[in-house]
Amino acid sequence: MAAPFTLVLETSTPQASLVLAGALDGLTQREFASDRSHHASLFAPLGELLQAAADGRLERVLVGSGPGSYSGTRVGIAAAQGVALARECPTVALPSILALPAAASAAGCLVIGDARRGGYWVAQITACQMEVGPQLTDAAGLAVAVAAAVELGQAVVSFEAAERFPLPTHLAAEVAQEFPTAARLWQAWGLASEATRAAWAAALPQPIYLKPPHITPAKRPWLVPA
Repeated sequence: MAAPFTLVLETSTPQASLVLAGALDGLTQREFASDRSHHASLFAPLGELLQAAADGRLERVLVGSGPGSYSGTRVGIAAAQGVALARECPTVALPSILALPAAASAAGCLVIGDARRGGYWVAQITACQMEVGPQLTDAAGLAVAVAAAVELGQAVVSFEAAERFPLPTHLAAEVAQEFPTAARLWQAWGLASEATRAAWAAALPQPIYLKPPHITPAKRPWLVPA
């Protein structure tokens, strides 16, 4: 019987990565840096991994859903769905923030991000499990969340540099920049409960920012049919 494997894609930041897991040599990873949309940069390493697994059976495709680069995440999800369609297997999206190095901490960590237009988001993660969020907040709420995490001795991490956030100097100094990886996304899948995996598998793969109320209003509403 052909050996089963899982393909994992993480493209929500400029530091993208792919992993072939559970077959052949166990874990094969490809990494590349590109702009936040990736586009064509993804397909050469993706082709290499699929060729390496040509004699195996693709069991599933996992893909990071953000929050992160909207365009980069969409490219990753589209590629994952294309591969899954061709190989007749499911595509499952799970939050990219579970694949941060600090997310594996048993002490928990706070992940923060810039939601643009004066908004920010926060998420609480413990041992690769989502405890709270991602939730939208304003600058004042962001500062309160970061201060609370620091007081508890938790790490505060972001895909983005600390300078991007309107935080007091002593709080901005606590923010570390980290990037998710496909290998850590695979780890998060392995640590998730059966119920959590089932919930991820039942949901339509899409970037987290696509979900209401994060839909961007039309710039020219008169062109939208009533």
